[in-house]
Amino acid sequence: MKNLRTIAPLALLFLALGGCGTYELYGQYNMTFFITSSGSGKGADYGGLAGADGHCQALATAVGAGHRKWRAYLSASPSRASPTQNARDRIGSGPWQNARGVVIARNLEELHGNNNLNKQTALNEKGQMVNGSGDTPNMHDILTGSRPDGTAYTGDADRTCGNWTKTGEGAAMLGHHDRRSIFGDDESARSWNSSHLSRGCSQDYLRSTGGAGLLYCFATN
Repeated sequence: MKNLRTIAPLALLFLALGGCGTYELYGQYNMTFFITSSGSGKGADYGGLAGADGHCQALATAVGAGHRKWRAYLSASPSRASPTQNARDRIGSGPWQNARGVVIARNLEELHGNNNLNKQTALNEKGQMVNGSGDTPNMHDILTGSRPDGTAYTGDADRTCGNWTKTGEGAAMLGHHDRRSIFGDDESARSWNSSHLSRGCSQDYLRSTGGAGLLYCFATN
């Protein structure tokens, strides 16, 4: 009887969630990392860090992972309203796994070192692969505004599209989620978070170098 009492609720849950989709929903419930399946629609303009965080939270909520607190992996320069924001300081301490349960990194040191982030593992919130170099359209440029160690750039040069508020002129530092580039296989081509600058901040500018204004999202809890 004890086994029956245990199995019955699970069977009901399986049927309620549509049977074969239960595994995917379970994976997304435990997901702590994803690439956004869509951008802001306005290039690099997310209305600032709060808007980018909200975008991550909304997409996670839509697939059953809204019980976690989500943050966009973005750095920002100091302003009158806020001090410097480092992407690595915004995302918790790990570990992080994708929607299929594959671990991306166990902690911040591993994330910014020998991590397991590549085209096959850096999935979106739906558990789907994101187009990379060689695909049409290429969407491997992910917005970060960060140096390889996950910290913000210093100096006057704009590498965050006006702290994620610009949709025209400007520039943002990008990473390659597939760890590849059509220009070669050097260190910058393999960088998931600090490969090259965008040509501008609009959707068209981002698209021109192989992007779609997508974000890395990490759960902080």
